[in-house]
Amino acid sequence: MLQDEIIRLKREKNAVILAHYYQDKDVQDIADYVGDSLELSKIAARTQADVIVFCGVNFMAETAKILSPTKKVLLPVKEAKCPMAMMVDAPSLKKYKEEHPDRIVICYVNSYADVKALSDVCVTSANAEKIIMNYKDQKMLYVPDKNLGIYLRDKYNLDIEVWPGFCCIHNHLKVAQVLEMREKHPGALVLIHPEAPLKVLKQADFIGSTKQIIDYATSSPAKEFIIGTEDGILHPLRKNNPDKQFHILTPDLRCWDMKLTTLQDVYLSLKNDTYEITVPEDVMQGARRALDKMMEMS
Repeated sequence: MLQDEIIRLKREKNAVILAHYYQDKDVQDIADYVGDSLELSKIAARTQADVIVFCGVNFMAETAKILSPTKKVLLPVKEAKCPMAMMVDAPSLKKYKEEHPDRIVICYVNSYADVKALSDVCVTSANAEKIIMNYKDQKMLYVPDKNLGIYLRDKYNLDIEVWPGFCCIHNHLKVAQVLEMREKHPGALVLIHPEAPLKVLKQADFIGSTKQIIDYATSSPAKEFIIGTEDGILHPLRKNNPDKQFHILTPDLRCWDMKLTTLQDVYLSLKNDTYEITVPEDVMQGARRALDKMMEMS
């Protein structure tokens, strides 16, 4: 079986397999650890593994390399990219900083290493609120996800400019979809990721990161939930809560870049050491500074 070959190669090469929650369930099930991107990178850094196989998209594998510079980091599918991360580039951000030297640059972890390196601090969807509130009396720029930035700006009336980037999956959510699902499932709680538009978030019973949504649903006494994030989350939700019902807000909540990785790709990555992720030393140092600042503050 392919799974057996993956396990054999993993042991032979002293590798650890990481899978983001948005991966297909068979990839999640073969992984040593399943989680959000930054937490997976932190876990991998603490292991004794020589090789990290990151089943996700390329910015995630970059972050793993930054936190584990001496380990070999592999991305099973070279083409697995995050469209939102591609919506901000280092030259454009550098130009903005030159024109707005008074603004603190808050960088979502869903970004490339050279963008992180130009930023003052990184954040995740789980800790963005806490970290941004440390700068609540200052002028800020949030890159690249406009929706998460707008959500926190609205919640706390902060001076935050937002980069015009967005998640192609969450950004298309509509209020009408929430209302329709509430009508179909009147007893269900609505849990939505903060990458969704503000008017949609205002319809939610709970707003949180992927991990926060899983934790909330698991600890809640409620038995039925409408989930407003990528459908890969349904696998761990149902696995952890067999007595509860979960409905995806819309079938369109499916990231095709995340779904590119198959078990065959994981096997070939381990077998052939493909595709290795590298980050230039100067970029790595700058990005590590922004990531360390985040971990210090969160």
